[in-house]
Amino acid sequence: MSNLYFRQLLSGRDFAKDDQIARQMRNFCYLVGDPEAGKAVIVDPAYNVGDLIELAETDGMEIVGALATHYHADHVGGSMMGYKLEGIAELLTQKQIPVHVQAAEAEFVRKVTGVSDDDLIIHDGSDTMMVGDVPIELIHTPGHTPGSQTFLVDNHFLGGDTLFIEGCGRTDLPGGDPAELYTTLTQRLAHVPDEAVLFPGHLYSPESSQSMEKTREYNYVFAPKSAEQWLMMFGQ
Repeated sequence: MSNLYFRQLLSGRDFAKDDQIARQMRNFCYLVGDPEAGKAVIVDPAYNVGDLIELAETDGMEIVGALATHYHADHVGGSMMGYKLEGIAELLTQKQIPVHVQAAEAEFVRKVTGVSDDDLIIHDGSDTMMVGDVPIELIHTPGHTPGSQTFLVDNHFLGGDTLFIEGCGRTDLPGGDPAELYTTLTQRLAHVPDEAVLFPGHLYSPESSQSMEKTREYNYVFAPKSAEQWLMMFGQ
């Protein structure tokens, strides 16, 4: 797709540069949109939403929505380790835009961020939303959290904390479910093509992106050949 606007932004380096927590957490935020329409969405806005809006506007893009992979504060804002992180609540004070979440995650997003039902667009299962003429597939990928979601747009796969280049999301936090994550990795993501490029939610590896083919070949979470083997290795 030639008319895709896509930016991968690392917290503490590309935005929120003076935020020590942002530098430590190494979150990725993404700007995705249609350059011809001049419209974009922010995936996982956190730390300094003003920086993210400014970066998009510098590129001539208007922020028209936000997508949340899951409810953890380093992805949507809220309280974490005694710190208050900016996120979608602060974004909504600057931009009256919808925030797209999976149904199973909505309650937790509201609780963590303080936003209201009216601020959220709830998705059941896997939907497709449009940003200008650019389709973004929303894939419900539970395991790390009940309502985790990932995004596929023009062979760019945004894995959130579901799948990293090395490893996968933790399942020992509230709402984590190792059996669900195994099903997600082996079944729910099966239709994501090998040629798609994985863009994770954190920089936990030397590379910031990698093809799904290479990830499936070398990421150790794909080594077990059965659910039983997987749960022996990764179940909590």
